[in-house]
Amino acid sequence: MRDTILIIGGNGKTGGRVQARLAARGLATRAVSRSAETPFDWERPETWPGALAGVSRAYVTYQPDLAVDGADEAIARLARLGREAGLQQMVLLSGRGEPGAQRAEAALRESGLNWNVVRASWFNQNFSEGYLLGAIQSGELALPAGDVPEPFTDAGDIADVAVAALTDPRHLNRLYEVTGPRALSFAEAVAAIAGASGRDIRYRQVPAGHFAAAMQGDVPQPIIDLLLDLFTVVLDGRNSTPTHGVQEALGRPPRDFADYARATAATGVWAG
Repeated sequence: MRDTILIIGGNGKTGGRVQARLAARGLATRAVSRSAETPFDWERPETWPGALAGVSRAYVTYQPDLAVDGADEAIARLARLGREAGLQQMVLLSGRGEPGAQRAEAALRESGLNWNVVRASWFNQNFSEGYLLGAIQSGELALPAGDVPEPFTDAGDIADVAVAALTDPRHLNRLYEVTGPRALSFAEAVAAIAGASGRDIRYRQVPAGHFAAAMQGDVPQPIIDLLLDLFTVVLDGRNSTPTHGVQEALGRPPRDFADYARATAATGVWAG
């Protein structure tokens, strides 16, 4: 069905939200992942044509991150295959301040497809749905991140911008850089979570070497290297200034971290 919208990463923080929002509008979607009925695996290009068959638009999240080597080549290849299969538009989730991500963005813009880039800061939901959740539940988050503030953005805002790009042609061929309305350090973010949840949760800065050593044996080395790069290189202040991408795309302000913390605390996910 040519009006079907493909969602690569349909089980992810933003992909699942994009899927839900499109389905609520009655739009046909195909959410794909390695375990989906229609499988898609970034490491198995032979799965790509089946996912792309018969779709008109696509929302794409890359795993593990567009910052890794070869991500731009993968996006270029996916866009080329999509164009050959009749794909008309690709909306790419990207990251702020990452040279590799910017190369992937360029590959999409040069593909000949209609395109959108949603370039996002760190997700609020990393604290509640991602790899930081266990530490928050335990009462201490230890990372090699200092006092540099980050304007954490909400996955719901990202999904709303992506859906707008996929459903309203006025957004075609535009980049939206999306952040929250203010920047917080990791210590300030954890303090907000502690206050909202009524728990004693603390942030502790640790040396990068200690952080890496603690993950050895449990986390693949490429992921350790990626996390070290994100915490010690990308988190250097280059992304501290909030942007107005959510306002530009949706005509409303972005969700504040304090609102996210209160609503998430009410679910009990941080109860420990």
